[in-house]
Amino acid sequence: MDLYKLGISEAKKLLDKKEVSAQELLDSIYKRIDTVEDRVKAFITLPKEKAYAMAEASRQAIDAGKPSSLSGIPIAIKDNMCTKGIRTTCSSKILSNFIPPYESTVTSKLGAQGYILIGKTNLDEFAMGSSTENSGFFTTKNPWDLERIPGGSSGGSAAAVAADECIAALGSDTGGSIRQPASLCGVVGLKPTYGRVSRFGLVAFASSLDQIGTITKNVKDSAILMNIISGKDPFDSTSAPVAVPDFAKNLGQDIKGLKIGIPKEYFIRGMDKEIEKSARDAVKKLESLGAIPVEISLPHTEYAVATYYVLATSEASSNLARYDGVKYGFRAEGKDLMDMYMNTRAQGFGAEVKRRIMLGTFTLSSGYYDAYYKKGQQARTLIKQDFETAFNQVDVIATPTSPTAAFKAGEKSSDPLQMYLSDIFTISVNLAGIPGISIPCGFTSNNLPIGLQIIGKHFDEETILKVSYAYEQSTEWHKRKPNL
Repeated sequence: MDLYKLGISEAKKLLDKKEVSAQELLDSIYKRIDTVEDRVKAFITLPKEKAYAMAEASRQAIDAGKPSSLSGIPIAIKDNMCTKGIRTTCSSKILSNFIPPYESTVTSKLGAQGYILIGKTNLDEFAMGSSTENSGFFTTKNPWDLERIPGGSSGGSAAAVAADECIAALGSDTGGSIRQPASLCGVVGLKPTYGRVSRFGLVAFASSLDQIGTITKNVKDSAILMNIISGKDPFDSTSAPVAVPDFAKNLGQDIKGLKIGIPKEYFIRGMDKEIEKSARDAVKKLESLGAIPVEISLPHTEYAVATYYVLATSEASSNLARYDGVKYGFRAEGKDLMDMYMNTRAQGFGAEVKRRIMLGTFTLSSGYYDAYYKKGQQARTLIKQDFETAFNQVDVIATPTSPTAAFKAGEKSSDPLQMYLSDIFTISVNLAGIPGISIPCGFTSNNLPIGLQIIGKHFDEETILKVSYAYEQSTEWHKRKPNL
């Protein structure tokens, strides 16, 4: 048996029955990494000594008859979440040697349940990008076609899950950074409601948009992880004091009579025909399971990309001001303090990060704030109201996750606007603060994965998981694996 192919629930059964040890599972994962990682390049850091120590702790807990819900399960963590004593780089030169003195809340919660930290995954620098080409270290490859990008910014996590280099992973999603790479890599990616999961220890990009979520091999595993990482956190004032349900409880229930909104703005002229066909076929499958499709309108969708890039860059400009070469991280030489500041930021940040800092600083500057940032916030309110109106008519909304399948590395890197449009179907969800999940729904003629996005009401992850699970169990798309 190839243990590295297992999902969380499958591996947990074998571990708890002592048919497989935590070390054997970890051995299998690291052997898989040794086999494919030089081609996929999903990981920045592989803390093997720490991982085997965690595996031994899991073995002892299982042998004592006191296993936790993740005892022995190897999980990858996107490298913008702080891990105490293990470097956290955000794929940036400016943090290339940063060792956090504290643990993020999500990894603390995983640790309390006995997970094994398999490694820290690559991303677009400071999570700014849609292809992982903006990493300050290297570009991750899509396991389905090594000449193509895995999506971003959580491209390393999505590629690691798709390539079976871990059992599951965590990512972060600011404008689609979990769902888009999940779609392009043929795995399941869930962005929870803003405030459902603590952001404490997540290195900030855009604080009102960032949200930690899951990347898994199937929907059930996503529900399992959500049960662990969700909840109010006293260290994060934006985490919501909302009760955490058992997200796996309703999996398997039928979806008969459930209304699924189909927004006409997401099925537009000129979109990739194979993407459109797969998404519409997925809706037909849901209809055959008893769901009721309802055409809806989200009229302010056309303003989402512009709104996002005004607000996100503004927040990025503010958040990244802390990297000045004084407190921590990379420091360049300079003849005086100002020269040191300028050299540090010039050498420490990559081109895309600099571009977004400049855009954000401009939109927040005197004389332009009302014209750009204030207008962006007003447009955001209208986009949020569109969803509120739609959810008065339907239970969930179904759309394609990405307008295209994975494109070739370098294909869009010279055209930032085309790259920004990669997130056109996911950005509105972040602006509205609602949950969304991407699940595999087909393949192109080039054997590249296609994702279906299911969007839900605030704090209604249960319903999107139930719908996603019903679709997943009635299809075979999630069972297909890349030939590495």
